[in-house]
Amino acid sequence: MPDSLKAQHTAHFTKGHVLMSDMGRSLASITDDTVGWHDPLGLLLDDGRMHEKYGVHNYQSARNDMTRSGKAGLLIEIGKYGLSKRDLIAPVNFFSKVAVDEEGRFAFTPNHSKAGDHVDLRLDMDVILAFSTAPHPLDPSPVYNGKQVGLALWRSGVAPKDDFCRAFRPENARALHNSDMLYLA
Repeated sequence: MPDSLKAQHTAHFTKGHVLMSDMGRSLASITDDTVGWHDPLGLLLDDGRMHEKYGVHNYQSARNDMTRSGKAGLLIEIGKYGLSKRDLIAPVNFFSKVAVDEEGRFAFTPNHSKAGDHVDLRLDMDVILAFSTAPHPLDPSPVYNGKQVGLALWRSGVAPKDDFCRAFRPENARALHNSDMLYLA
């Protein structure tokens, strides 16, 4: 995420932004978005913070009311593809807003998104996408409140020359061009 943020001169993601690899290629483009702000700074809820804040609720004792940290959930998912902790990159916390004040403090915005909000991602390269619905690490709620998320997939093809994301910033056009060269050359 650092390369994506730096290249696009932003501290949040929304429609038009692309998520870039460390090689300057577009991994994915945000082609539609009803929320308007997605957090790339807040990282993941880890086991230590989760247990401290919400207690320990494992499957053996809590069954369907178990809790799992975002980090643990993502490690389980990427582990299915032979990946490990070293492969876990900084996430985008979709549907979450974290602003940074003038003193550099992070401020989480509760209830930033609502039921029915969506984000459309076009995958511009072959990627492994894993997601977790664990609470945001900065969410002030004392209740573990994982949200339901739906996922729909479809084939959209390569970004056209007049693509909104391609025209959003010159850096995006370069990143999409770099991805095109990898797959279309």
